[in-house]
Amino acid sequence: MSSPPSPALARLAGKYLTFILDRTCYGFPIQDIREIIMPMDVARVPRSQPWIRGVINLRGKIVPVMDLRARFLLPAAPANAPAVVIVIQKQFGDGESIFGILVDQVLEVVALSATQLALPPDLGAGGDEGTRSMLGTARIGDRVLFLLNLDRIVMDRPEASS
Repeated sequence: MSSPPSPALARLAGKYLTFILDRTCYGFPIQDIREIIMPMDVARVPRSQPWIRGVINLRGKIVPVMDLRARFLLPAAPANAPAVVIVIQKQFGDGESIFGILVDQVLEVVALSATQLALPPDLGAGGDEGTRSMLGTARIGDRVLFLLNLDRIVMDRPEASS
């Protein structure tokens, strides 16, 4: 008989929008997803972080767009590669933010139970940077799914991490 899942894993259970980034599968909590759009003309913002692609005009609202490949220090996608923008609407501090995250491909929404989940792997010294942005992991068939922490992805500054 197996033991019940930890409270941390029980809190992670729920629905996630899954997507591909550089041949790896990731997921965002579905409650933070506003919509999925095709990439559009992006206005560059001078002196912004390298992972900020710029801003778009989304039905009259100026929305910043983050390139998740650049944020994760992955190679740039080929110029003709398909891409999609996941528009996130999330509460940060006292206000609500809307922003886009550029990814390679959206897959599906999956419902994950606590028994399918695991905490982020311990990668040893130096591995913290790779797991800081993860809430946990899950197995879906033969794929490993990394569940991402939007707070860390959006608010953390990698060069300030130790």
